[in-house]
Amino acid sequence: MSHTKELDIIVYGATGFTGRLVAEYLNERYGVNTEIKWAMAGRNLEKLTAVRDEMGIPVDIPLLKIDPQDTSAINSMVKSASVILTTVGPYQLYGNELVAACAAAGTDYVDLCGEPAWMHKMIAEHSEAAQASGARIVFSCGFDSVPFDLGVFFLQQHAQKALGTMVSRVKGRVRAMKGTFSGGTLASFRETMAAAGRDRNLINVLRNPFSLTPGFQGAEQPLGNKPEYDEAVESWIAPFVMASINTKNIHRSNLLLKHAYGEDFVYDEMMVTGPGEKGKAVAEAVTNDTSMAESKTKPGEGPSKEERETGFYDVLMVGEHTDGRSVRISVKGDKDPGYGSTSKMIAESAVCLVKNPDLGSGGIWTTAPVMGEALIKRLQENAGLTFSIES
Repeated sequence: MSHTKELDIIVYGATGFTGRLVAEYLNERYGVNTEIKWAMAGRNLEKLTAVRDEMGIPVDIPLLKIDPQDTSAINSMVKSASVILTTVGPYQLYGNELVAACAAAGTDYVDLCGEPAWMHKMIAEHSEAAQASGARIVFSCGFDSVPFDLGVFFLQQHAQKALGTMVSRVKGRVRAMKGTFSGGTLASFRETMAAAGRDRNLINVLRNPFSLTPGFQGAEQPLGNKPEYDEAVESWIAPFVMASINTKNIHRSNLLLKHAYGEDFVYDEMMVTGPGEKGKAVAEAVTNDTSMAESKTKPGEGPSKEERETGFYDVLMVGEHTDGRSVRISVKGDKDPGYGSTSKMIAESAVCLVKNPDLGSGGIWTTAPVMGEALIKRLQENAGLTFSIES
């Protein structure tokens, strides 16, 4: 696939906070070579030039001026690349034409979307076109939802070997995390809330754990909206901010894997806050935290380099069989989840599609069913993630 197009990857939104980090990573990891041909795109050529020069990216890397409202420019960009990597959100505002163009042209697509109502809409509108053209459209290739989606996939592979079967109950438990969210993440969150205010039907989409599995409604799922004590980790647990998107993606993965995890599969995702009264108090504080809704951070802003470098995350996955046996794996990242690690994850997702044109087929995907083991391997080799069996 990559040999039939002028470029392998176009980073669309390369002047934004996360887009800059993606460009920086691609330059450090792949530079200017014949292995990966990549370009930077955005709405302002002067800004693109400034970012390229500021980051020491060679002038050989092409710069493309693309206005998100210019359909002909979008179509031209899409036709020139094997994969469009977009960090231009909120996707419900700036992603519609791009997904439509990729689905029609047979161009692969990766994003950082955490907007389930928009994803629900895109699946309904463009699945057939993507299947017909061969475009592999892959949403949520950052912290939401790669460590969780691939974590469940890795756990189930381990369960198959260790227990002789996959498990129908998986608990995602964020044991530790240091990092923050950016203005772009907040803008997506606020736009989703505003859209739900305008269209009450969207509230049902946001609440339903199976809103990304058209035609399938599975077993009742835990709400995960209040503190509780979890015997599996011998600790209090609290609601986790990314759970509402990650759970939906994981159920979609199960659907696309032909329900390999079972049609009665149950998954929830919570944050570990510790044992005893102190753990309970922290869990209650996390549950009542409104900092995301009240933050004044604007798009284009985010954590400093030092904050990104010193950030990390540690996610435990516990798989429980109905006969009482269990398995555990962990997924860890070496940078702050939302930016330092996310920029590497989406870049490697794009490279994985370029390098593996035969993985999957046309359609709207999540990371596990289309890239699975190949992406886990790339993330461990290049992007600072570790997938480990714990029991």
